[in-house]
Amino acid sequence: MNIGLYQSASALSALERWQDVVAQNITSGQVSGYRKRTVEFSTQPAGGWQLDPNAQAGADLSQEALFPKATNGISFTPGEAQPTGRDLDVAIQGPGYFQVQMPDGTTTYTRAGEFSARADHSLVCAGGLVMNGQGSPITLQSDTAKVTINPDGSIVQNGAPVGRIGVFKFADESALTPIAGGMFVAKTDNPPEPLSKPILTQGSLEGSNVAPLREMVNLVLISRAYDANQRVITNADEQMQKELDALG
Repeated sequence: MNIGLYQSASALSALERWQDVVAQNITSGQVSGYRKRTVEFSTQPAGGWQLDPNAQAGADLSQEALFPKATNGISFTPGEAQPTGRDLDVAIQGPGYFQVQMPDGTTTYTRAGEFSARADHSLVCAGGLVMNGQGSPITLQSDTAKVTINPDGSIVQNGAPVGRIGVFKFADESALTPIAGGMFVAKTDNPPEPLSKPILTQGSLEGSNVAPLREMVNLVLISRAYDANQRVITNADEQMQKELDALG
């Protein structure tokens, strides 16, 4: 068995996973609060071969075969806060997530603070999803009254408080499950905890933590590595064909 051929084929599979991640990052790089997807490479043993042709069958392997392995992950490094001037745009400084209610009642979490008011004056995020305050939706007084959002999340209109934006943290961010739109779903064993002293900035939005130029460089690296492994497979295949031809 040609171990090198199978190793190169495994490398091609890992590179395809990396390419999918890079493509997703480039596509979602303009989504507010999006967290970059990552790929970490390692090796895993998968059999091996006996270097001594005179060794008995079943003897300990002299050389372990290592195959490349790709593991997907997420970078939770904060994105850069960008000023927008909109009263209902809010960026979280430091840890924390906004709590959003999906149409099916599922609770999700996001760093995107691009809020707006519906016809009934309830506060919603992008896509019209209801933004929960501290466990319940927030309803503004009107569309015309100026909205002031304080650093602690409290919302004031006409000098009167109308609600407070809830910010939640998690003991293990890596346990969050990403879904579309830069949102996350929490597992039951990783419940959200209200952040007692959040720091919010009104009139700003947190961008994604994707560096477009870095992702373009990654595409070039993937292309070169893919070509190199394809050449290894082609050469191994040609060599095996020569050996078969020699055997008649």
